[in-house]
Amino acid sequence: MSAVAEQSLLRSALAGDEDAFRALTSPHTRELHVHCYRMLGSLHDAEDALQETLFRAWRHIATFESRSSFRAWLYRIATNVCLRAAAEREPPVADAHSYPSTPETIEQLALTPYPDAWLDELPAREAAPAARYELEESVQLAFLTAIQLLPPRQRAVLLLRDVLGWSAREVADLLDATTASVNSALQRARATLGERRPLRSAPSDEVERSLLSRYVDAWQAVDIDGLVALLREDAFMTMPPQPMLFRGRRAIGDFFATVPAGGRLDLIRLVPTRANRRPALAAYGPDPEDGVYRPYGIMVFAIDGDAITEITGFADPSLFAAFGLPDELES
Repeated sequence: MSAVAEQSLLRSALAGDEDAFRALTSPHTRELHVHCYRMLGSLHDAEDALQETLFRAWRHIATFESRSSFRAWLYRIATNVCLRAAAEREPPVADAHSYPSTPETIEQLALTPYPDAWLDELPAREAAPAARYELEESVQLAFLTAIQLLPPRQRAVLLLRDVLGWSAREVADLLDATTASVNSALQRARATLGERRPLRSAPSDEVERSLLSRYVDAWQAVDIDGLVALLREDAFMTMPPQPMLFRGRRAIGDFFATVPAGGRLDLIRLVPTRANRRPALAAYGPDPEDGVYRPYGIMVFAIDGDAITEITGFADPSLFAAFGLPDELES
């Protein structure tokens, strides 16, 4: 949107034109939603935070001053909304270096996956020179898990500085803080993340497709050994927010052999999708009443080289609509 068009819409919005306000904010809603998702880790909480942000922006639009951009003003509101939401539900912070070795850490996290189709809606912007994380890394579940263990204000500083590439002065203005306190918070956040930032080699599309195809085939054949063979020896599986951690491919194999559908994996249908810039599978289970397959949960995979290193399971049927997945499959 050109600066002239934005100013015209802003004048109309200030005069009470709701359509102008929607046109003014619509270019920013997806990136604000993703920002709220990074801050809170939950698709549902991000949606609530976005709606609260837009409500507050409309209610207080008369307070906007052109000292900063309208986009920056929206980010200020969104960040403060998320800080309040995080403070209200913030659990005790576990040992920053314990993830993913203890279930107590996993238990605190209310993560949900984020549809790749929604990430594709982000406006095209050149990466800020000061940003340390690219989009793909900043939405990975491992990164989101790590930053959820930071105090909310450190989390906000890290996202604004290292993901969005804002300057220390810009972040200080947004948070009503000093540049010294922003730099101190950033230093502490980086130190916490430093030892836990994963280093992985991204697989080719061909390797990724092959792994997922073989995974689905082994699943439908109830071939536990075949599933285990696709996992790296030190792979692990979690199911946030449940305090479940299965470390090592044999432990994961034992789980699949006994728990989902009592080990009858062939009773669960898998549909490919994508989340957090990673391959994913949506699972459907049969309804005992009518035999129709209905949403059960989503598995998101991390792949290193030619093996699966992480499986994150989300037993939340309400996620399927956001992913554009059908609400039932024929038997």
